[in-house]
Order: sequence, then structure tokens, then C-alpha cells
Amino acid sequence: MITESQLLALLGDVESFRVERTVSISDTTKFSQAVCAFANDLAASHLPGYVLIGADDKTGRPAGLKVTDELLRNLAGLTSDGNILPAPAITVYRVSLSSGAGDIAVIEVQPSDLPPVRFKGQTWIRRGPRKGIANETEESILIERRTAAARTFDAQPCIGASLSDLALDLFTNTYRPLAIDAETIAENHRPIEQQLASLRFFDLRRNYPTYAGLVLFAKDLANWLPNAFVEYVRFDGPRMADEVSAEKRFQGDLLSVVRDLASYVKLIADSRPVRSSALQETMVADYPETAIREFLMNAVLHRSYEAPQPVRFYQYSDRIEIQNPGPLYGLARPENFPTQTSYRNPVLAEAMKTLGAVNRFGRGVERAQTALKRNGSPPAEFIFGEMHFGVTLRIRK
Repeated sequence: MITESQLLALLGDVESFRVERTVSISDTTKFSQAVCAFANDLAASHLPGYVLIGADDKTGRPAGLKVTDELLRNLAGLTSDGNILPAPAITVYRVSLSSGAGDIAVIEVQPSDLPPVRFKGQTWIRRGPRKGIANETEESILIERRTAAARTFDAQPCIGASLSDLALDLFTNTYRPLAIDAETIAENHRPIEQQLASLRFFDLRRNYPTYAGLVLFAKDLANWLPNAFVEYVRFDGPRMADEVSAEKRFQGDLLSVVRDLASYVKLIADSRPVRSSALQETMVADYPETAIREFLMNAVLHRSYEAPQPVRFYQYSDRIEIQNPGPLYGLARPENFPTQTSYRNPVLAEAMKTLGAVNRFGRGVERAQTALKRNGSPPAEFIFGEMHFGVTLRIRK
């Protein structure tokens, strides 16, 4: 809360971009637009903005208003009716002027970590002492700021975990040599926490490993993410009700899961000769190894690690279905898939590239479809669910 002297300074500075003054006590649209503009903080001041109710908007002089509790309740409800989204943090209070000039109702608005903030779908901003609707360039600035501020799940610290929960030799002996050149490693005398933090595997401020650090190096990942595994089931027929002939669970640190999946896919994709002419045979498979592998790596990478389900890798007599929890993410939509790629887990995406589990970002689906066509298989079919994403591979006939 600001003091009376601070309030008087704000009332007198009629050119400030941090202040909106009004004598109206009922113009909720104007109040909401101002709250939205201060929350967006286009100037990146990182300072609160103030809506001052009970002062002339041109001179800043108090209008002798008596601020009631009902008015304060109404002002506090501005962010609870769903018209301002995402709802910013506001504080509402009265300042009674010792001069006897009346009260000022104050709405103190904190800059949002998740801009752009919109009032009824419009992005309001401050341009100097005036507010207005953001143009495309100004809104792009706010979107970029939001992208930088909003950390993805894999970059967040895992509360309660500690350095002792990580297999540090896996980091120092296996991952670090792949991610950092040998000369830098030789000259690196920083503590292990700082080395992990430089690759976004440890949060120094909170002193916890990040979820990406756990997925990659946890001694017991199931203790923190019990559903972070791949479930393989082979059915004897085309239905889930048919007899199960094989079951396997791929779990543990990401490197182990990736390696074990790659080895198992080789068994499933065993090639066989098919006569292509009177004198020539061509090697084909029920399912090309590249296609299965690419879709499995995509599922592991793009899955929601917060969801209470594993990645499902089901093999039927006539098809393979791979399904990961979590729908398409970010800018990716069914209508622009697979050309538009957004990463739910960007830290893990970088790690999988480092480990060689993916060759190039955004090319896995194209590689898989090419492999299917070369094998004479039908193209992959995609399932765009509200809570999951899936792909079906039909057996080559």
C-alpha cells in the first residue's frame, strides 16, 4: 500500500504512465481497461500501476469523495468476473487525505507474468500517460515476454527432491561429455549444482533439481513421476479384449528408456525378403523400424509428464498404436500438423537431441512417413484427442 505522501506525488504527476485518475465511481469498463493496461506493463517497468478513483483526471486534484466499503468490494471484484484474463494481481484500498479533501480509492495493479492480459478480448496498454488497444507489434512484444517468463513443466523445480536423488555419474560421465566440449569440461571447476543449472537441470534459487534433471538422471524416477514410463502390450488379435502374448515396461532415466526402446523396436521391425521381380528380392518389414522409432521418440518427448498415464505402445495383429498423454501443444493444431511444432518439454527436447534420440527438430513425422512409403506401408494415421495424441501404423500387406 502506498502512503499519503506517495499518493499525493502520484496525483500531481499528470504525465505519469503509471497512473490513471478518474472522478467516476461506476465506470467499471474504464477501470477494467486501466487494470488491463497496467498489468501488461508494455514499458517493462516492473513497477505497479495505480487507478486513483476520486481525483480529476486532468489536474489530479481530489474531488472530495467518500470511499465506502461497498465501492471497495466492487473494485476488488473487477478481476473475478472473467472479463480480464489472465487475472492479474490487484490490491484495493482507501487512502483518507489528512487535509480533509476526501478519500481516494486505490487499485494497485502488479505487472503480469503472463501477458498479454486482455479485457473482453482486447489487449489494453499504456502509451505514456494514455491508454489504448495494442497493435500487432505491441502485442507480439507482450507474447514474447510471456514466452520468456512462463517456464515449462520440465524446467520447473521438483519441490522436495535433492541432489542426492540424482545419479550424478550419469550426468558427469555420459551426458556432460555429449553436451559440453572437452576443453570446457577440463577448465570447469564450478560446483556440480552450477554445472547442472547451466543446462537447466537444477534450480539454484530454490535448490531443487528440475523435472528435466529428474527425468534424465533420477536414481528412482518413479518416486517423483510414477507414470513416466512406456507400456508395451502385444495382443494376439485386433482388439484389446484379445489374449495378451507379451508385456513390457520401459522405465528409468531417459537415456535407458531411449536405448531400450530402440533395441526392442529392432525386434518388432525384423525385415523379411519379398520377391520384387523374377530375379530380385526386396527386404521389407511389417513396420519399418524408422517409423516406429520416430513416433516413439515423439511420444516420449511430447508427452505431458504431469498426466497420470504412461505412453502406450500397443501392438495388435493388424496395427501398432502409440499414444502419449497430452494433446498437441502450443501453436500446433490438427490443421497445421506436422508443419507447426511447439515443444511442451523444450529442455528435454534439447537433451534428446544431445543424446542422439532425435536427429533434427520437427522432422520426425516426415522421416517416419517417408520410411512407411518406402516400405510399401500405408501412411500413418493420427488421433488428435482432447487429452492425448496418438498415431496408428497399419501392417504392410
